[in-house]
Amino acid sequence: MSKLGMALRIVRSAPDEALQQLSDVLAETIPHRAAIQMGTHCPTAAIKSVGNTSPQATGTELFALLAYVSAGQPWLGTARLAGDDHPVLACTSDCVPGGALLVLVRPDSGPLDADALALVQQLWDLVVTHHHQLTVNAEPAIITRSRAVVQAREAAVGEMSEAHSAVLTGLLGVLRSKQIDDAAARSTTIDLVLNALDELRADAQRRRFGGGEEPLGRAFHHLADALRPLLGHSQVSLELDPPKDDVLLGFELANSARVAVRAVVLAVLGQDDVRRIRVRWRVSDAELVATVRDDGPGVLGEHVDIGDIAARVRIQGGDVDVDAVPGWGLTIKVTMPLTPAAVSPLTGLGGRELDVLERLALGQRNRTIARALNISESTVKFHVANILSKLSVGSRTEAAAVFHASAGRA
Repeated sequence: MSKLGMALRIVRSAPDEALQQLSDVLAETIPHRAAIQMGTHCPTAAIKSVGNTSPQATGTELFALLAYVSAGQPWLGTARLAGDDHPVLACTSDCVPGGALLVLVRPDSGPLDADALALVQQLWDLVVTHHHQLTVNAEPAIITRSRAVVQAREAAVGEMSEAHSAVLTGLLGVLRSKQIDDAAARSTTIDLVLNALDELRADAQRRRFGGGEEPLGRAFHHLADALRPLLGHSQVSLELDPPKDDVLLGFELANSARVAVRAVVLAVLGQDDVRRIRVRWRVSDAELVATVRDDGPGVLGEHVDIGDIAARVRIQGGDVDVDAVPGWGLTIKVTMPLTPAAVSPLTGLGGRELDVLERLALGQRNRTIARALNISESTVKFHVANILSKLSVGSRTEAAAVFHASAGRA
């Protein structure tokens, strides 16, 4: 098969089949029993292997090869894979940020001619470049859907964690109380567990049938029912200030607000010297504003950590504001939009982060970006880490895809 025929066969294959196609077209020129790839060019898996006897190489082993083998210079030698030594042909490509590694596990350590080594390098550069461009030019809808899945998963995990914490806090309050005997404690504990199960079933049923809407007053009533067991057997009094208006809320919004407020209440309960917690809901300027006030020391510290709560609220388009007044207590305000707005994922990035992302999307490396912006390479790494975190992505390639998708919408 000609080089052009090999290239066409690889390019025409589905992304998940490219490594197998590459292995097949090279099988006659370079006999091998397995092929392994590692790199950010493949959006579905950083490490992938094909071959019936492919060793289960670890990331550490492959990273060592990636660091050792120079781009454009295929290397023949013995490498440790899956804890054993194997004869390999390894080559790397710098056509993608971070580099990409290909390892062909050979049956023996015999020599290979220069033409065969050059062919491997050329085809590997082609695979890496092609897949990188497919990822960068991915349709905005696909990118948005992937981000939405990640955000929904994070919200669900956070919601389950808060629900578990609430139940455990209620149970612990009963067990610690000196005001009830063993029989009453047993009965109260059973009621708490049954109520928690009923709440889970009700939420699951509402989700199954599309959620719908519920009046603001009823949503607050459900919140009150969830909060009372947390404080029922503690020295902390709960004051509830229900909403005056009774507008309709979407179930997802009402549930998100309940989860956020319950999480805030759990956080402030971790303080010493708290005797009173006041919870209020209001609708203002197309926003639901939930306020939690306490009469504690009024100092943010390790006992009041709302970072995760704020992150989940912001994912849903809301915000969390904290006002700490020493000696008077904390006021924590959770604001949720009544209707979610379409916001560019780049909105939260600063000016310098946008400069870095624009050059990152062009495939530039940290050193090149640092030179262009007249900043240190370590500063570029700092900005890249912040960009990945704010965009909720796991690699430079995904960040570049988000940038190109947003630019296309603009």
